[in-house]
Amino acid sequence: MTWDDSGQQHQIAGQPARAPEPVWWPAQPVFAQPAPRRRPVASGVALAVGFTVIGVFVLALVVYFLIFLSPGVILAASLLAFVPLAIVMVGIWLVDRWEPEPRVALLFAFLWGAAVSVGTALIVDLVVGSVQGLVGIGARGGAEVFGAVVQAPIVEEVAKGFGVLLVLWIFRRHFDGPVDGVVYAATVAAGFAFVENIQYFALQVVDDLTLGSDGLVFVFVVRALMSPFAHVMYTACTGIALGWAARRTGRLGAIGWFALGVVPAAALHALWNGALVVVGDGFFVYYLLVQVPIFVAMVLLVVFLRRNERRVTHARLAEYAAVGWFSADEVSMLSTGAGRRRARRWAAANGTGPAMRRFVSDATRLAFTRQRLVKGKRGHDEGARRDEADLLAALAASRSALQAPPAAFVGWPQQPALAWPHQPQPPQQHEQVWQPQQPAPLQVPQQPAQQQQYWQDGPPTHDPWGRPLPPPGW
Repeated sequence: MTWDDSGQQHQIAGQPARAPEPVWWPAQPVFAQPAPRRRPVASGVALAVGFTVIGVFVLALVVYFLIFLSPGVILAASLLAFVPLAIVMVGIWLVDRWEPEPRVALLFAFLWGAAVSVGTALIVDLVVGSVQGLVGIGARGGAEVFGAVVQAPIVEEVAKGFGVLLVLWIFRRHFDGPVDGVVYAATVAAGFAFVENIQYFALQVVDDLTLGSDGLVFVFVVRALMSPFAHVMYTACTGIALGWAARRTGRLGAIGWFALGVVPAAALHALWNGALVVVGDGFFVYYLLVQVPIFVAMVLLVVFLRRNERRVTHARLAEYAAVGWFSADEVSMLSTGAGRRRARRWAAANGTGPAMRRFVSDATRLAFTRQRLVKGKRGHDEGARRDEADLLAALAASRSALQAPPAAFVGWPQQPALAWPHQPQPPQQHEQVWQPQQPAPLQVPQQPAQQQQYWQDGPPTHDPWGRPLPPPGW
């Protein structure tokens, strides 16, 4: 069965004619390995602890900002910081459309970046500044350059990257590959950049009000318009590394991939901060010649990863189709954006939109879970098998909701007397036995006078039980 853009079924040229109503046969389970029982207590406790830590840091940051800044300045800076945040969130949504991540995981990632990562950077900066003051370094000896080019990139990228690692550990079922790593890393970075921009804009507002300058315009252009994706690009390196870890190793093995991803993240961060400190008047030339190509290369990498996700979806679902879980048409539909859009339109026209969305989402996750089974190593397959069993059960439920009619149509019975609207039906004495034989001529009872309008739109096409009537001349 295929769908056109209007959501209607149509016959493909050259194929034999099909029955008036589609016949749906339930898919049978084929991967019969027993899956281990899921123990959600550990993940629930870890999530609760994580949100508690986030809450403590949020409270500390609010107190910190209110000590040094007035509420009016904080509000004005927050409104300005919403501009780059909106730009970044649109970009994250575009990347995350193929397999949307759970909102609670995205919320955890955003709050971790906005509270814990920012708070960690401020604490380390305070400690380092205190130590420098005690030893008498102060602003001498290149301390400012060290803080911008070495300290800030390392501390901030480790703090943000650790948030992505926590997402991998807590939301393991939903962290399937490099694209998911980019989404979670970008969300952490978006939260970090939002609070950091509030701080920069607020301090610049205070300076402008005190000195009568107009530096806020320059700071806003550089941070909000020229580099809204700066932190996203840095932390995305860690996210991509952890995405590969999600398919190849377990929880402990992901720590090595985390360390590997922090290195390019800190290097790109240092490259940007170093230009702000060292280049000076040549910053805009440096921006066009260095930062713009890096951003374009990152966009191309994300596009490549997205296309690879589609290829993985098709390849893995084809394995399930080979043993009866999907048809070839369903695999084609699930592995292309156009096919998904046509399926959603068809489902919306038939009142099964939510079931189709669940079917597409579960099938996509099943493909990536299968990829973990194929690429995973010993000790990592147990969780993937458990996820596979859960997704197969969810797909069976979604398929049942999408089936129309709910039972396979096997033929027409000896037609009983039709009961017209608002006319009581005689009680059934016994179950009607359906026989695939030539039916007797249809006896149409006399139509009541008050229901003459019923025939104006043509004869009925279904009997009182919802079964299709035989075609004319059958």
